[in-house]
Amino acid sequence: MKISYKNREHIFDIRERNGVPYLSFPILEETGLVQHGFSTRLGGVSQGVWASMNISVTRGDDPQAVAENRRRIASAIGVDERKMVYSSQTHTANVVAVTEENLGKSLPETDGMITNVPGLCLVTFYADCVPLYFVDPVGKAIGLSHSGWRGTVRKMANVTVRRMQEVFGSNPGDIIAAVGPSICQDCYEVDLDVIRQFQENYMEEDWESLYYRKENGKYQLNLWKANELNLLEAGIQKKNMAITNVCTCCNPEVMFSHRVMGTDRGNLSALLALKGE
Repeated sequence: MKISYKNREHIFDIRERNGVPYLSFPILEETGLVQHGFSTRLGGVSQGVWASMNISVTRGDDPQAVAENRRRIASAIGVDERKMVYSSQTHTANVVAVTEENLGKSLPETDGMITNVPGLCLVTFYADCVPLYFVDPVGKAIGLSHSGWRGTVRKMANVTVRRMQEVFGSNPGDIIAAVGPSICQDCYEVDLDVIRQFQENYMEEDWESLYYRKENGKYQLNLWKANELNLLEAGIQKKNMAITNVCTCCNPEVMFSHRVMGTDRGNLSALLALKGE
């Protein structure tokens, strides 16, 4: 599997098990506490615009293919497919604490999930938006959140960390965080109305690193940098974070991208679970 990286920094490892490739963060693996991954388009059974590893039921894909894909990705990263919990994302900043009662369910109006239940696998979906992974190695808790531009400007990273503090007593200084594959600044053109919302929510000294204006009056927005700033504001230490260098839009052969494919596509998935006891 060939992936185009934005720089040479070692952020991801490419793993493959039983013919299913996925990306893994060394910074999360090194905690020894979690099983996790970020899926690609490859290794599944879906056909047509969903080919081939789509585990989302919201895209119009064949439910039997989705079920088989879920079994395959679960096996690849080493989790129990029956213990997956899915977000039903609507670009909110809603973060839900998940328990055994939620196993196998899709949670409505939910863009982030946290848990301290071993073996329970959090699953969120993407096709350019930003995946945020959180691992508290001291409090033995995890979080996984979806952050598009709306979630980012609403500081989804901060909201997730606060929820982990409130529910599990997590110390932000202990949390290991990662920003997953998503659209890069070079590919992400937005209008002035989006930029104005970032101006309202970020310090002026950071604007230059967040966006630039082009001759056509449009702007290129850096969601990776915005989420890095959010993580720092939430109290995550710089040494405890990994920021992606893989763009979904730059890699349409192996990633689903809304900017490239529109609505006729599958979704990528982020998966995160505390290891079972």
